[in-house]
Amino acid sequence: MDIEISSWKDLQEHLFRDSWDPSIQRYRSPFIYRGNNIKDYDLTTSLQRLGGPYEKLEKHLLRNFRKYAHLDKTEDQSTWNWLALAQHHGLPTRLLDWTYSPYIALHFATNELEMFEEDGMIWAMNYVGLNRYLPPHFKAIIEREESNVFTADMLNEVSKNLEHLNAGVADPFLLFLEPPSLDYRIINQFALFSLMSDAKLNLGDWLSEHEDLCFRIHIPAKLKWEIRDKLDQANITERVLFPGLQGLSMWLKRHYSSKQSQT
Repeated sequence: MDIEISSWKDLQEHLFRDSWDPSIQRYRSPFIYRGNNIKDYDLTTSLQRLGGPYEKLEKHLLRNFRKYAHLDKTEDQSTWNWLALAQHHGLPTRLLDWTYSPYIALHFATNELEMFEEDGMIWAMNYVGLNRYLPPHFKAIIEREESNVFTADMLNEVSKNLEHLNAGVADPFLLFLEPPSLDYRIINQFALFSLMSDAKLNLGDWLSEHEDLCFRIHIPAKLKWEIRDKLDQANITERVLFPGLQGLSMWLKRHYSSKQSQT
């Protein structure tokens, strides 16, 4: 479902829609979010954007990443922790970044001033509901742990590596992997990763067959400045989301840019 908004107030209603959980009498949203500066940007992974026989390159990329990574990264770490670490540091993988926070997703839909002439997009996915599509042996782990997402240890119980993730499973499936606290960037961005059972599968195509699980909010270009300024006032900035001097510089550059220079 695609949603068109016309105001900041309208946006708040849709970002937090369906968050009331009557079973616990609390506002606990079943949705996670992903923001893009451009409305038509799809859910293609960085691995897929390599082109060519990218699905055959995946294991080579990860193997060499492990081989040349820092010496303090122990060899007994699971594939899933290595994959999260690789994604975090820019290696092309089949993972996509998501966040539990609608405002952090909104940041990534409004953080590039040169894109303020373009409409943005927020993807929202019901990560609780999608677990009903998991294969039985994956679902059993989720139910046993009373969790809605996988950790590396949980996933390692049913699959030791990428090659065997979909072994014996007929239908493609999607799961979410919560990374370890690698650094404050992961923590502050309230991050998790989507993981498709096959590297060749496009998440957008999979969701087109499971439209009950997601909705999209179009962010009109004319609202981006208001949204951006209000996020800054709420301290949703690069300084917080990318701790360190680089994030500080990114925030200051954008914060002091003239609106007229972008028009």
